[in-house]
Amino acid sequence: MSKTNYDLYAYEKELWGIGIDHVAGVDEVGRGPLIGPVVTACVILPHDFVLEGLTDSKQLSEKKREAYYNYIKDHALAIGIGIKDEKVIDEVNIYEATKLAMKEAIANCPLSPDHVLIDAMPLELDIPSTSIIKGDAKSISIAAASVVAKVTRDHMMYELDKKHPEYDLKHNKGYPTKKHIAAIETYGVLKEHRKSFHPVCDFVMKK
Repeated sequence: MSKTNYDLYAYEKELWGIGIDHVAGVDEVGRGPLIGPVVTACVILPHDFVLEGLTDSKQLSEKKREAYYNYIKDHALAIGIGIKDEKVIDEVNIYEATKLAMKEAIANCPLSPDHVLIDAMPLELDIPSTSIIKGDAKSISIAAASVVAKVTRDHMMYELDKKHPEYDLKHNKGYPTKKHIAAIETYGVLKEHRKSFHPVCDFVMKK
């Protein structure tokens, strides 16, 4: 299937055109942070869904992501969320935890998808699926899932930031910024930190 950057509906239209009605987009956020869960979303959009400017959540401003998140929540046919916390990540590794979270998001979707479009990650599923490299920039459904997953996880970081403001999680979202690493050096490792990630595991070993 030949795709262009400007036709975010190409994959969906092709599937809709052969009678596959409920096409879901699945994406994740949070593979790189030092703290908190990996979060995934499964989103099924109506055929007439339009949201100008929707693309990969990382390319959007925080304000725009929040607005798009609310619009998607109001207009999507169905949304499922999958969350795997730091314990699962440390136990099975981030790649496997992400796959588990994606499967959970699909299972939690109140409408069963007929076909799943996944951003990059290959998944073994009982329903047909297509893995698309840079899918959040090529599929409107994956782009919507990207925004939902990102904003869901950001809100979790805001809540954690209220409890532990010294780690600056409101701004770094758990990623390894200088301020975040300096806070770990000064205040220690929180239970929500991923103990299998560097440099967190180094501080755990030192302790």
